[in-house]
Amino acid sequence: MLVPVTRKAKHRKKNCTMALTNSIAVFGRYCMFMRKVFSLPDKWRLFFKRTVAEISKLGVDSIPLVVIVSIFIGAVITIQMEINTSSPLIPAYSVGLATRDIVLLEFSNSILCLILAGKVGSNIASEIGTMRVTEQIDALEIMGVNSACFLVLPKVVAFVLFIPVLVIFCMGTAMLGGMAVAYFTDIISISKFTYGLQAMFSEWYVWYGIIKSFFFAYIIASVASFFGYHVKGGALEVGKASTNAVVTSSILILLFDVLLTKMLLQ
Repeated sequence: MLVPVTRKAKHRKKNCTMALTNSIAVFGRYCMFMRKVFSLPDKWRLFFKRTVAEISKLGVDSIPLVVIVSIFIGAVITIQMEINTSSPLIPAYSVGLATRDIVLLEFSNSILCLILAGKVGSNIASEIGTMRVTEQIDALEIMGVNSACFLVLPKVVAFVLFIPVLVIFCMGTAMLGGMAVAYFTDIISISKFTYGLQAMFSEWYVWYGIIKSFFFAYIIASVASFFGYHVKGGALEVGKASTNAVVTSSILILLFDVLLTKMLLQ
């Protein structure tokens, strides 16, 4: 009985070692890729033009999704907070206060970026992956163009620059969703909810959400570009690259959420 157990343990150890080795290799390729990305553009005018176009495509086009999701999430948070804090010992305005803090501290940055990882990340990975499998990137390399910098740097810069706008939209519309619940229902009065939004407000919570969003936006854009750039094969591999980009970005966002929360809210 000891032999099968020993073999199984060795096989499990071998798999763990291979997974760790593959992870380190992928991280090394990512670092080398980002070194190519963050190089001086050949033509600054073209770089700024592409950056503005990416702001429109990745940022402005995401505003409707952000607004719709934020309104409903703000409404749901308000309803749930009222249900779970209905006690004579808890003041009624605490519903607005708790809704505000949940939106500012977590939803407007971490949860929002998890949603955007699916929308923006898959868009970037599929676009660059399609260019790879159709040999457009190879054509750029033949012409002497740094394809990584030309294609990826405008996307990273554009999304990082525009993410604070999406965060502010998310904060505002989520609170409007909570106010809509207070206005159209009798769950809580609008005056008490508004007072809760204003009570014990800390400006640092807004900056905290914006600072975290910079890191998350960089993760989404760079990881999705990495997976799309290194696609090998055909259309099926492009789909797999998009899936891997979304999954990896989501895991990294959750990991950095814990680290940044520990660093910024000590």
